[in-house]
Amino acid sequence: MKLEDIKTKTKDAVDYLVQSLESGHSEVLTQYLGTMARFRTYSFGNVMLIARQKPDASNVAGIRTWNSLGRFVKRGEKGILILAPMVGYRRSRQNEIATNIDTDNAADERKTEHQLIGFRAVYVFDISQTEGKELPTLTEVEGDVSGCRERLFEFVQSQGVELSYSERISPAKGLSHGGKITLLSGMKLAEEFSVLVHEIGHEMLHRGDRRTLTTKRVRETEAEAVAFVVCKAVGLQNGTSSQDYIQLWHGDANLLREHLLATFIRDGIRR
Repeated sequence: MKLEDIKTKTKDAVDYLVQSLESGHSEVLTQYLGTMARFRTYSFGNVMLIARQKPDASNVAGIRTWNSLGRFVKRGEKGILILAPMVGYRRSRQNEIATNIDTDNAADERKTEHQLIGFRAVYVFDISQTEGKELPTLTEVEGDVSGCRERLFEFVQSQGVELSYSERISPAKGLSHGGKITLLSGMKLAEEFSVLVHEIGHEMLHRGDRRTLTTKRVRETEAEAVAFVVCKAVGLQNGTSSQDYIQLWHGDANLLREHLLATFIRDGIRR
């Protein structure tokens, strides 16, 4: 394929991604964010309690939260004890009005203040202890990577990047360490391909002097946009996965235009 054809296809793919970002959150992302918002962020102490009682826990919540999501605790499951703060109200006199009126009729202005009065034991349950409606997940990349997968692996090796697999990086699907990429074990081949392109994008774009000149938001937008373009070029179906990923990092169309076109077309294509 000629260089001009590659540039044209790249620009078309980027333009499509820009339009997707301008359209706002996809329905998939909206549902996902709405669900994730219902899960509380626990204190370090409660995280330690959860880890000690159920080391393999991933998403934990109380019965009411699970029920609101259409899931129910399985019969016989034992709850995970954590500590919940108890907040009371303390009324403090702010101003005292002195008058010549009888004291029974004197008016006091009082201010209500929240006050921590202690902790109580409550129980939460991990998602593995529940059953029912599936939680919404982000769209995965699909398609056939026959022939392309091997070429991508060869390209990664040619860049002097070491590739390995691990289950311990979950929930992350891939990590770029600077000269080394670790992928989550057990992914589907199309998803693995997309994640590997994303991580090699980091290696090529963000491991030099330019890294100090960019933010995490910029780097994730650029790497995922590169993954989108490459996956689209080899015929994979991204759905809303790249759009949703970029927006999870608060990226948008303007950021993509500003940073990606110049960087990817100038540096990535030339390589």
